[in-house]
Amino acid sequence: MWVRVLALWGMARPLIMASVVLVYLAGLLIARARGHAVEAGTAAGAFAALLLVSLSIHYTNEYADHETDALTRPTRYSGGSGVLPSGQVPRRLALQAAWITLLGGLGLALIGWGAGWLAEAALLILIIGAFFGWMYSLPPLKLAWRGWGELDNALLGGLALPLYGYSAVTGRVDWEAALVCLPFTLLVFNNLLATTWADRHADAQVGKFTLATFVPVRRLRWLYLGVVALAFALLLSLPRMTLPPAVLWLSLPALPMLAWGAFTYTRQHTPYPTSNAMVLLLLGQMAGWWWAG
Repeated sequence: MWVRVLALWGMARPLIMASVVLVYLAGLLIARARGHAVEAGTAAGAFAALLLVSLSIHYTNEYADHETDALTRPTRYSGGSGVLPSGQVPRRLALQAAWITLLGGLGLALIGWGAGWLAEAALLILIIGAFFGWMYSLPPLKLAWRGWGELDNALLGGLALPLYGYSAVTGRVDWEAALVCLPFTLLVFNNLLATTWADRHADAQVGKFTLATFVPVRRLRWLYLGVVALAFALLLSLPRMTLPPAVLWLSLPALPMLAWGAFTYTRQHTPYPTSNAMVLLLLGQMAGWWWAG
């Protein structure tokens, strides 16, 4: 039993789950800065449902990627947890845990909606996120195996996740809230470019077609730079009534790390510069939203 508990903990990817917590909190901070009171009970209940659904998505990824994870050299952000390739536990444990956490998370969300403490908008975002999170790795869509995984993951982690937190507080989603999340969404996309680059050889061997496996290196580098440029162009062009100045200024310290990420992308195995830049932007923006509130 203890071995299984440790395996489930490892497959949950605690470091990545910590980023889920931060992005959810960012959604709450955006709502707070726009004049909405954050009720602790509602925020905690919505987070509990999100945590379970997020765990289910991690377990499906571990289940689906066991072959490529056995072939790659893992990092903190890429290559999986290494639990299933190690043979510590049977592969079916990941899928069983995925179903249990999915049903638990959606069940809790439905209870919250019925009891009136979870808004319908938040429930719909969670259901859509669960569907496309599972379809990232599993049939029938298997988006990560067909060149759509980077976009799917970026929209889930960079846009749907903060909007879930925002809608849990406000009861709705509006265009301004979505717009202020787009720069971070773009950097999540670049983070996926970097993490899939580290896994490209293993992915290609098992037939997993990420962008890194079939797009030429030169085009990947230009794509990376174009996404960074678009992210900061959006930050600079958004009206100050929509994006507070504090959020803009506290986003800028991520630029040097992104420059380093652009220089090392496709030239180094590690995704750390890009992943750290994404986290730095997130933390800066969270501090900006807190200040604006």
